[in-house]
Amino acid sequence: MQNKIVKIALVSSLAMGLTAVLSGCIGSNAVTTNVMKFNIEVVDNRYARAGVNLLLAPVYGITMAADYIVFNSIEFWAGKNPLNGKPHMFDSKVKTMYEINKDLDPSLTDAPLSKINNVNGGIYSAEVAEVDEKTLDFTITYNNGDKAVVRGEKDGDMVSFYVDNTLITTASMDELASYSAK
Repeated sequence: MQNKIVKIALVSSLAMGLTAVLSGCIGSNAVTTNVMKFNIEVVDNRYARAGVNLLLAPVYGITMAADYIVFNSIEFWAGKNPLNGKPHMFDSKVKTMYEINKDLDPSLTDAPLSKINNVNGGIYSAEVAEVDEKTLDFTITYNNGDKAVVRGEKDGDMVSFYVDNTLITTASMDELASYSAK
């Protein structure tokens, strides 16, 4: 019975992991592109470049893994690559054989995180003010001029976060320290 539970947990974890990782298989491969650019810029001779390419083979393996697992996945979900700012190729406007976007809810036609990043036109600035020894206010100014206040209030080992006086979440000091160490 215990082996069956372990197998189910392993298969479920693998399926969830593959879903996240496979979303990054296609993208602009920004890290690998930078290594290729370096490879070409080292020397002007095509045969010497081929030699440098062979020497860099292990590096290409690492950069492709970084692109596939991390950066292309971010590019897919956010709509653009965090390193080069290029939009994801799946968002390209081209002539297609099947047009289904017009029949879908608009939330299913664009990268989901791009909408979050562009709330009120994006963030222009953020200012921090100490209200008292246990309270900080973060005033966020968006590109369109709108403002919001995020308040952090410490109570013992817990911090409560409010946006415009509405409780959003709480976190322990250990959780915040762990997050900031990343």
